[in-house]
Amino acid sequence: MGFYETLSPALEQQIRADSAAGKSNPYATGNSDVIRRFDRPSDAPKIYRQPFSKDADKILNSAFYNRYADKTQVFSFYRNDDLSRRALHVQLVSRIARNIGAVLGLNLDLIEAIAIGHDMGHTPFGHAGEHALHDLYHAQTGRCFRHNLHSVRVLDTVIPYNISLQTLDGIVCHNGELPLAEYRPQPLAGFSAFDRRMEECILDEDGDKKLIPSTLEGCLVRICDMLAYLGKDRQDAVRAHLVESESVFAETPIGKTNAEIVNNLEVNLIELSYGKPYLMLDETHFRAMKQLKKENYERIYFKEAVQHQVRDSVVPMMEQMYAQILADAKSHNRQSCLYKHHIATVLDKQQWYPAAMPYEDTDPHDLTVDFIAAMTDDYFVDYYAELFPKSRYRISYTGYFDENL
Repeated sequence: MGFYETLSPALEQQIRADSAAGKSNPYATGNSDVIRRFDRPSDAPKIYRQPFSKDADKILNSAFYNRYADKTQVFSFYRNDDLSRRALHVQLVSRIARNIGAVLGLNLDLIEAIAIGHDMGHTPFGHAGEHALHDLYHAQTGRCFRHNLHSVRVLDTVIPYNISLQTLDGIVCHNGELPLAEYRPQPLAGFSAFDRRMEECILDEDGDKKLIPSTLEGCLVRICDMLAYLGKDRQDAVRAHLVESESVFAETPIGKTNAEIVNNLEVNLIELSYGKPYLMLDETHFRAMKQLKKENYERIYFKEAVQHQVRDSVVPMMEQMYAQILADAKSHNRQSCLYKHHIATVLDKQQWYPAAMPYEDTDPHDLTVDFIAAMTDDYFVDYYAELFPKSRYRISYTGYFDENL
């Protein structure tokens, strides 16, 4: 039996009383607070479609949303439908954050929009693909590739959906690699300040690590990004036979299984944050969360079984692919897949969301990064084989019927 915390009776009573009295959270983001880059009549709120709900609709109908389904999370080299892909991850982040947000009285539409859009700019092959693409892009341009920055680029520049400032800010600030015990929203003075901050992050390899969301909803999604993967990656490690069971992990004050981790961090977060202008975990829960994260790195993410194909296959394959796509971009090779697959998709959407400049005139390095980041794992593998049929580099998968599965 696991260990599951519950809210204190006093707080439960207060929450029920506040709900019965119709009390609202004065620190929540109101629908009337929405800020957009462009004043478009089509984005005016309707009684049945409020502004942040509209953001979520745009993201769900984005040309690239479907590709979450074939972008792997951690275990990229397994044929196994039970291992998490990015589509499930963003849904879990949204579900956990909305559960907590409903109790705290936050804007659930804004939470959903940030959550489902926060990984839109992720590459194939998870963080391994992200690091490989960053190294190539940075070496040639001095600029940084980060999936959270690129998510904003996809939704705000590549296809100018006119997503709200609050949603874009929550997306770019979601970086969960540096957990904090307390999140206090940092106000953001409009799109000019947002654009300056984006540019600073693109030029500074550690720039996005300093970001804090401007809304409680953004802060909550950032925390729930961690809640959604800490325990789930452990479940996936068991399914991939990287570890025997969740029981092999060290015991912590908040448990060690996915169900315990999510429940106990949810409860503590609500207990300490209800009615407050910040979100907070106590020292015990925060230290336990960091311990869980550290153990995941040691027992899962840095394991040779996960890393060797990144080093021996993904990195050299991406180097070759980057060079070829860059050449196609510089030569305006309209017979290439850069044009026929990627640019054609963007231009089709830009019929409805016109851009300030022709997409084909984008810096060739940015076109290259846009195309590679938009690829699913399977597309990357197939396109590489198309470009380099005689290459010695290949992705080797552990299949459904391989030994020990």
